[in-house]
Amino acid sequence: MTTPRPAVRPARLLAAAVAAGALFATAACSAEEGGTGSGSRTGAGPAERPAAAATTPGSPSPSPSPSPSPRLTEEGARQALITDADIEDAWTQVDPGTARSWRNRLLLGDVDAAQFLTGRSDVSDCQRLADALFAETLLGPPSGASALTGFEEGDSRLLYQVAAYEKSGLDASMRWLRSLPQSCDSFTLTGDDGERTVEVVETSLPGVGDARQGLTVTARGTGVGEPATLTLTVAVVQVGANAITLTQGGLDGAEESTTRSAVQQGTQRLQEVLAGRTPSPDPSFFD
Repeated sequence: MTTPRPAVRPARLLAAAVAAGALFATAACSAEEGGTGSGSRTGAGPAERPAAAATTPGSPSPSPSPSPSPRLTEEGARQALITDADIEDAWTQVDPGTARSWRNRLLLGDVDAAQFLTGRSDVSDCQRLADALFAETLLGPPSGASALTGFEEGDSRLLYQVAAYEKSGLDASMRWLRSLPQSCDSFTLTGDDGERTVEVVETSLPGVGDARQGLTVTARGTGVGEPATLTLTVAVVQVGANAITLTQGGLDGAEESTTRSAVQQGTQRLQEVLAGRTPSPDPSFFD
């Protein structure tokens, strides 16, 4: 005879159902939160992400702010001037006052070169060039510090200037200089004592500075009743908003080696000054 199984009480069935429901809800909640036995998280929602994402590897870093261009001071301009040790041959340095007077009177032998270069031209660019030779305004008036020196050797003269300019104006002056071998390749200066035929050709300079321009200016005419030929080299090197300017030559021509030495050494001195260093008194010549 089979013994009947005891009936399960309704209350026990209800308790089991409630417990199973609670376990199911707990498991579902844990799965939604990404919980594991170790407590690590694998699926954080948007609200739980970091406020700032890390930089993607290989992405460009923000560019640093550009440093301001070095400013040329009056003392720096004087330090950047070349000395007689920086140029070849037997040049003798003169005081700045003497060099400044050359724009008004430049006696080479019996010829006053300043007067020889004075005259009128029908071309404004050529007039500007003639007026600025052996003056401090070849590149226009400096906007900042400026220093000047001069040298003499026999009947030759060398005028050398270091100055700061307004950058856009300096750029425009460099473009003007580059145009002169075409616009003023040959022109006439008409003075009170006759005419001068002037020729302008480009001449090469060492590859220094940010930009550079070299010219050879040859003026032919009559001085003190005798035929005379005055040959000058003009060299300009731009370094940022600063420039060195050289005018060199005389009745016997212009020395190319002097121009190259002055340009090389002068640019190096100016760059050292702008870098906050004092130029060495002993030049180091380079090609």
